[in-house]
Amino acid sequence: MHIDDALTIADLKQMARARVPRMFFDYADSGSWTESTYRWNAEDLQKIKFEQRVAVDLSNRTLESTMAGRPVAMPVAIAPTGLTGMQHADGEILGAKAAEDFGIPFVLSTMSICSIEAVAEATNKPFWFQLYVMQDQDFVENLIGRAESAGCDALVLTLDLQILGQRHKDLRNGLGAPPKFGLGTLAQLASRPRWCMKMLGTKNRTFGNIVGHAKGVSNTASLSAWAAEQFDLELDWKKAEKLRKRWGRKFIVKGIMNVDDARMAADIGADAIIASNHGGRQLDGAPSSISVLESIVEAVGDRLEVHMDGGISSGQDIMRALALGAKGTYVGRAWLYGLGAGGQAGVRRTLDILHKELDLTMAFCGERDINKVGRHNLHAPLPW
Repeated sequence: MHIDDALTIADLKQMARARVPRMFFDYADSGSWTESTYRWNAEDLQKIKFEQRVAVDLSNRTLESTMAGRPVAMPVAIAPTGLTGMQHADGEILGAKAAEDFGIPFVLSTMSICSIEAVAEATNKPFWFQLYVMQDQDFVENLIGRAESAGCDALVLTLDLQILGQRHKDLRNGLGAPPKFGLGTLAQLASRPRWCMKMLGTKNRTFGNIVGHAKGVSNTASLSAWAAEQFDLELDWKKAEKLRKRWGRKFIVKGIMNVDDARMAADIGADAIIASNHGGRQLDGAPSSISVLESIVEAVGDRLEVHMDGGISSGQDIMRALALGAKGTYVGRAWLYGLGAGGQAGVRRTLDILHKELDLTMAFCGERDINKVGRHNLHAPLPW
């Protein structure tokens, strides 16, 4: 299948599965423990029904909006995802370029393969940077300074990964930092020659934000021990507030699933929060992101923007989140499937598919302006 023949995100997923080594595809396409929350994210979105309207003037439709003060072509951002450069060579660079061309934000992960500097050099507009807080405070300060120097205009602080959720697929595949290369792993790589050739053609094959920047981490061999002990178990709202004061630009808090936590984020001065359960990769058994979204929106009112990620695989899912009060959404796996399927062109295809589906769904619901979408566009009652 050619990338332009893909009609759905599921088509891109199928293509990515055939082109990306299993250990890296499984890394993206997995949740923790039983993967219940991972499944619920998508299943609960599908349970929400739309209110169809007819005989409405549908000319001059627009999906343009803003997220955290930035004008966007549609209320979608590319979510931060670790190991992206292992889905496709130079993956973060290609994703950032596709997002820039389309007119939406790209969020670079702390655990990216391509460094902050490499992405900045390849792009012309500011991207956002996602921060994991480590115990090495000098490293964290240096990381923030590097993001500032690169022109990043928003910091996305992730709060739901002080410890790492157990993901059985990763353990069975020997995926770590760095990966364990046994006979099975080598067989996976050998079965994906095109992937291998592209990886051989890039210098970006390690964690570019960490190796050579963190104390004692000069290569991938020393990275594993550092990563195992570095996530800050003492991260709390006081530390989050200090980071907010340190960062003078837009500040977004990711990992909010509780109304009290949402209010705390507002109290420390966050500009936006992301209702997120880390794609079902941390606390298995947590509710879906969409099921808690409306209560979080009601809890914070107009104190800050509420965004959402988790399970979004279509423009219809985006519409559902917006109708329940989200001012923006993030796609993680969906864009990784596009990347694995076809590099930058695949990411662009992901965004085109989402845009078309969102536009048509909005029209069928009788709306012309994405900013006018609301609860009235959903058929009551909700399934929870």
